[in-house]
Amino acid sequence: MADSLLVTGGAGFIGGCFVRQQVARARYRIVNLDLLTYAGNLDSIPPSDGNQHIFVHGDIVDRELVDRLLEKHRPVGIVHFAAESHVDRSIEGPAPFVQTNVVGTWNLLDAALVYYRGLNDADRSRFRFLHVSTDEVYGSLGATGKFSETSPYAPNSPYSASKASSDMFVRAYRETYGLPTILTHCSNNYGPYQFPEKLIPRMVLCAIDRKPMPVYGDGQQIRDWLFVEDHGRAVADVLERGGIGQTYNIGGDSERTNIHMVESICDLVDEFLGREAGESRSLIRFVEDRPGHDRRYAIDASKIQRELGWRPSARLEAGLRDTVAWYLRETSWLDRVRSGAYRRGVV
Repeated sequence: MADSLLVTGGAGFIGGCFVRQQVARARYRIVNLDLLTYAGNLDSIPPSDGNQHIFVHGDIVDRELVDRLLEKHRPVGIVHFAAESHVDRSIEGPAPFVQTNVVGTWNLLDAALVYYRGLNDADRSRFRFLHVSTDEVYGSLGATGKFSETSPYAPNSPYSASKASSDMFVRAYRETYGLPTILTHCSNNYGPYQFPEKLIPRMVLCAIDRKPMPVYGDGQQIRDWLFVEDHGRAVADVLERGGIGQTYNIGGDSERTNIHMVESICDLVDEFLGREAGESRSLIRFVEDRPGHDRRYAIDASKIQRELGWRPSARLEAGLRDTVAWYLRETSWLDRVRSGAYRRGVV
């Protein structure tokens, strides 16, 4: 039987991509633990077959459940994606971010440590706890430079503060207890199956429906865009070949302003739907900026490229084109998200 991996948040956007890739790869037996909050979507992942992909509806703060999964499935690693991740929601209400991102991560680490200590020497040497984090823990950059693995932490939102705290617990469990942990920090992800509160799918839907397209401030905030499929590959590379105690930054080497991204989406929607050029751009509305809005993020991914040979395969223009086309094509997925039918009775 294939080795098991415990994947948390594997019905979310990034975790779901990783699960789809690993199920197709068939190297691991995936035990997928997800609470199915509003952004978790079973329509985005392969069916749970009870063998290669085992879906478990549950919370990472549930210690009894986590202990039971570790004991039953004996994973060779934990890949921790589960997180509350939307900055606007963290500003409106930080409590769920503290509960999931901080308390939940601590609970996983503590359960993993007990499990790790009970392994024999051979299994202990193979075990890894991979924590997937964000470049937002580093704060905001000026006009030049990039975040490296040694950049100081300077979180500016409740979301990034909660992720920074979880990162520190991951470090502490390695330094204090010897748990073999690895950290990754990624830039802005985009691609299919992303919940439409995020910039790209939200703008696509606004353009489709001819609704106003709100852009914060002057739209000149800069992000480094990473295709989610490339991110999934990078996580697998780090899990299998990354060094214990190491941090790896994962970026797409594709810096663009927010307004550039929105205008590109407008042009693609107009092209695909046969509209007059500029029709969707007329929907753009500049709105009051978000509190604590970071001006620029950029990732230096040279370490993972140099040490593990990973590189992003998707050029942003091509990846964005494919992504917009996917949203326009997968109308049933979008309809189920917009109607709430994807929830399937989950509360």
